[in-house]
Amino acid sequence: MKFSERLHKELQPIWRKNHAHPFVKGIGDGTLDKEKFRFFMVQDYLYLMDYAKLFAIGVVKAKDVETMGRFARLLDGTLNEEMALHREYAKKFGVAEEEFESASPSPTTLAYTHYMLHVGQNGTLADLVAAILPCMWSYWEIGKELNEIPGASEHEFYGEWIQMYSSDEFGQLAEWCIELLDELTVGLPEADLKRLEEIFLNTTRFEYMFWDMSYNQAMWPTDE
Repeated sequence: MKFSERLHKELQPIWRKNHAHPFVKGIGDGTLDKEKFRFFMVQDYLYLMDYAKLFAIGVVKAKDVETMGRFARLLDGTLNEEMALHREYAKKFGVAEEEFESASPSPTTLAYTHYMLHVGQNGTLADLVAAILPCMWSYWEIGKELNEIPGASEHEFYGEWIQMYSSDEFGQLAEWCIELLDELTVGLPEADLKRLEEIFLNTTRFEYMFWDMSYNQAMWPTDE
């Protein structure tokens, strides 16, 4: 069994909780409060800023030119394509570019991105891939599931989001990361696999926390 198959099988309970979160369900049936999605868009933009740095770390950690180049393209695509699309799409929700640049990260956003950066900077390339994969993989899976709901991909506000993450182009990125993790874990001792599984589990948990944070528009409780 490939390591990615092991992860997918063992973490199905929490994986399904992510897919069943009210925020995700609300995107699919079009009932999500636009203010909740607006909050999500701003925090996701801040998340992507640090997520892009992980691809830069991937370039440094990679052992061959092909992998270095792939991480470099992911970095470029995130900074110059995905984040630009993010800003354009956010205009539908009344979010100006200035708001993105002046926004502060929530506690969950800080904890999630700082955990990944810590793993990426201090661990192996396999550690880094295990940390970044749940976001990419789960968004692709969620996008495909929501795309199967009649009319969801045509929704005035949430259709473009579903189209983006259910697309073949995004799926190819997720598949490359899955394949890379499988390559990096061939022949590793069980102790190393357990460590990678824990990293993957932690960022999968953070994915749930990110949906929950967005649904509740949760910032610092001391500021309320």
